[in-house]
Amino acid sequence: MEVMDLHTTSPMLHFAEDKLQIIALTFMAVIYVFKIRWILSFKAGKERQAATGNPRTTAKKGAVYSLFNIFMPWSMSSTRQHPLFYLQFGIFHVAVACSIAMSIVIPYFPELITGKWVIFLLQALFGLGFLIGLGRFIRRVVSPYIRAISTPDDFFAIALLTVWLLFAFMAAPNNRAETEFWVLGYFLLTAFFLFYVPFSKISHYIFYPFTRWYLGKTLGHRGVYPLPFNPGDEPLSRMLSRAKPVEGK
Repeated sequence: MEVMDLHTTSPMLHFAEDKLQIIALTFMAVIYVFKIRWILSFKAGKERQAATGNPRTTAKKGAVYSLFNIFMPWSMSSTRQHPLFYLQFGIFHVAVACSIAMSIVIPYFPELITGKWVIFLLQALFGLGFLIGLGRFIRRVVSPYIRAISTPDDFFAIALLTVWLLFAFMAAPNNRAETEFWVLGYFLLTAFFLFYVPFSKISHYIFYPFTRWYLGKTLGHRGVYPLPFNPGDEPLSRMLSRAKPVEGK
């Protein structure tokens, strides 16, 4: 496999996929350093009550459970009742992550995505991500309930990610002789994305580990987390009917 010859790359595209990406990544990293320092400047609240609930549950177990809760759709009533939405959530976020990774692979390791099956899988993932993003945008516009709690940033962020995934779909083959418009657009959008994300709601993921850890720590201390495994919302009466009697009773 031959590495992409830079002589077939226009100066604009060469700048966009190399120096511009480094500048954008550096900018985002610096902003995140300040943001994390700001988050850590707030002292976590101390527990004001003694440990209660299930004695097998501890603050540490609750914190770990809460941190990885996102990978346990059975632990939330909303995802158990609407598994399709969770599946869309997973596909969309994996597509975004792969698109970010592709912005590093194309300029520095292009030989990794020259195989037909690799390109096909990437385009399938980006295509599904684009359709899911488009559906989510339409749903946000059409639903009066979601529209009422949405801000301009919500609309712009989902629109940006959706268009970006479309460009990622077209740029995946990295055939610059025929698709330089899409490859250049993909890298320009990626750079804009990196500059914009730290100031948008898309950066919610930077808060996730802190909020989930502290929430789980508190709920674990109170004996609530980890939650019992009950994926089907089984009626309490049926669960109690199968409960084993306590010894000596």
